[in-house]
Amino acid sequence: MGPRHQQLAKRTRSRRLIISTTMHRRPPERAFLFGIHPVLEALHEGKSLHRVLFLKGKQTEELSEILSTCRSMSIPAQAVPKERLDRVTRKNHQGVVAFLSPIEFQPLDEVVMAAFERGEDPLMLALDGVTDVRNLGAIARTAECFGVTALVVPSTGSAPVNEDAIKSSAGALLRIPMCRVPSMSRAMKGLSLQGLTLIGLSEKAETPVGRLNLEGPACLVVGDEHGGISAEVLALCTSMAHIPMRGKTGSLNVGVATGVALYALHNA
Repeated sequence: MGPRHQQLAKRTRSRRLIISTTMHRRPPERAFLFGIHPVLEALHEGKSLHRVLFLKGKQTEELSEILSTCRSMSIPAQAVPKERLDRVTRKNHQGVVAFLSPIEFQPLDEVVMAAFERGEDPLMLALDGVTDVRNLGAIARTAECFGVTALVVPSTGSAPVNEDAIKSSAGALLRIPMCRVPSMSRAMKGLSLQGLTLIGLSEKAETPVGRLNLEGPACLVVGDEHGGISAEVLALCTSMAHIPMRGKTGSLNVGVATGVALYALHNA
């Protein structure tokens, strides 16, 4: 191999290394815990965890305790291959890694009751299947500006609350309460029993959002722009509204649509 070919081969290997490093960049160590006992201790102390990854096929008494505690605290837990855990840390993770949440999730019932006790009509915002971090951040920023009481998100199938989400929200995620629920449909039923009107934002609705007569406590429900609100949750909405549009584009980004809807409800 001549000098020119050697130089080209060296550049190719260097480029591959850069791509590999970028694809599998490890999160900062302050963002996660690893090992059986540290994760168990964090759970027992009630630390706010975003999710837990555990080794697929691993079965121990301690891991069973971790998983049962995660279920009781609505913390998502996912079985993954060893290679996935090794990409997070090269240290002895003992088959379990837990990612710390930068925010403290609040109990939904307590947030609603606290609003009633302050003499306020709570306005909740439920995000059903919003998985994009930037959309989550933008929605949180808008919601905080319009005085939304709290965000409601499912424990699985939702965008992670991480540094990128907080940055996109301009810090609003650190100020607005967020409630994580194991079942969105059960949470919506609970809000309905507490007297909140469930308003589904859907392009298929007949009523323009600006014509809604919003009186009393309510919860605005939005879904991802691709799939919309899930059928199970949509069936629970007692009121439906759409955003009138004149252009040829079929739909708005969920972050933009939520902002328009909140403005309309704010001025209803």
